Amino acid sequence: MNLNHKPLLSNAFLKQAVLMGSLALCSAGAFALPSDRNQPISLVADRATFNEKTGITTYTGNVIIEQGTMKLQANSIVANLNSRKEISTITATGGPARFQQKVDPAKGLAKGQAQKIVYNAETGILTMSGSALLEQNGASIKGNTLKYSMNKGDIVAEGTPNSSGSSSGRVQIIIPPSSSKSFPGARD
Repeated sequence: MNLNHKPLLSNAFLKQAVLMGSLALCSAGAFALPSDRNQPISLVADRATFNEKTGITTYTGNVIIEQGTMKLQANSIVANLNSRKEISTITATGGPARFQQKVDPAKGLAKGQAQKIVYNAETGILTMSGSALLEQNGASIKGNTLKYSMNKGDIVAEGTPNSSGSSSGRVQIIIPPSSSKSFPGARD
């Protein structure tokens, strides 16, 4: 038995794991503080697998990815590569999957959570589904599905139709008093 192949296999897998961890952070990197990009990436999971033929990397079991102020926690994270070996989608699932990041030094942490978070690198759209919530500095938006276009800066919130008039399942937006003057049409 030649034991020299095992370190080579481990090194190749380690390189793939680091590459996939880096790619998983690409979606968050667009929002990051400049200093976050210069920080080391820490990826912890109970299990990591990579299939070179399919281009799918899967992390399972209390997955935590951190880089600077960015933290992503999920039960599992699956990264898919396209034929050019570039990231095409990243899917985080959990009960719920959670993330946080400081996007502006003058503001608090931006936090989000949903049962499923999908980033499509080809379209630049981040889709949060299943009790989706985004919040920062007392402002929040909640809905069944939140879609954010990183290219356009647009966000679309969708709720569940509700004929009873209650807020259950509907889109809910909270704007703290100090922020309301910055919205179009707000008066002093």
